[in-house]
Amino acid sequence: MAKVAFIGLGVMGFPMAGHIAEKGGHDVTVYNRTAAKPESWVARHGGRSAPTPAEAADGCDVVFTCVGNDDDLRSVTLGPEGAYRTMKPGAVHVDNTTASAAIARELAAAAEARGFAALDAPVSGGQAGAENGALTVMVGGVPEAYETARPVIECYARMVGLMGPAGSGQLTKMVNQIAIVGLVQALSEALHFARKSELDVEKVIGVISKGAAQSWQMENRWKTMVEDRFDHGFAVDWMRKDLGICLDEARRSGAHLPVTAIVDQFYSEVQAMGGRRWDSSSLIKLLER
Repeated sequence: MAKVAFIGLGVMGFPMAGHIAEKGGHDVTVYNRTAAKPESWVARHGGRSAPTPAEAADGCDVVFTCVGNDDDLRSVTLGPEGAYRTMKPGAVHVDNTTASAAIARELAAAAEARGFAALDAPVSGGQAGAENGALTVMVGGVPEAYETARPVIECYARMVGLMGPAGSGQLTKMVNQIAIVGLVQALSEALHFARKSELDVEKVIGVISKGAAQSWQMENRWKTMVEDRFDHGFAVDWMRKDLGICLDEARRSGAHLPVTAIVDQFYSEVQAMGGRRWDSSSLIKLLER
């Protein structure tokens, strides 16, 4: 049993921390900026809450963060009451935030200077994956820290992989998001075309999903897309945040992402339609206005 802190109890962090406590049997202390979330979490899962990230992390073996963006992450780690103020030598910080590769490298260097390690470990699988303990976790960092933290990460994951040095987890998550949005746009156009052609969409999917067109998005989203249901997955606001990170990194690296840039603009149109909280498969709404 490890002594664990979990900082950030949003729609992802709340169930992830729960799996660490319930499935893993670890001693978990939680922190969130709003007091109601930690109170609710402790009432459901036990453990304890702390008033600051520093107090949550004090004496812990593994400290998890799952917050909004680079600035939030820097605040809860390097800020005046941040976790890095109290983390002990030999501890491991595991960051599940989808953030930039630059902040991942910054935190890895700051952790090393203080005698502990930091892993960037963004996740894929959405809210359902977090609730079911079935996330995919892409990790960047040193192998020794990865092996220390991996048994705890596995409490909420179905797949965990070390992708390379610091920043590699975040870069892999960018690859993941680039692939997803291209697939969703193509699936949206395919479904729209099938309906305009007066085909039986269910029969079409039943056939093509057994061939080269098959994808997770097709298998899991085609039905809700044609039924105009977009309340079950990864929100458009979150996807635009992630795509902004992808496009910034592409500018730094010289990568060309023309389709990703176009789809990002399509998502901005979905936002303008009032779809900020619709899930990312809502691209089809633009075609069927």
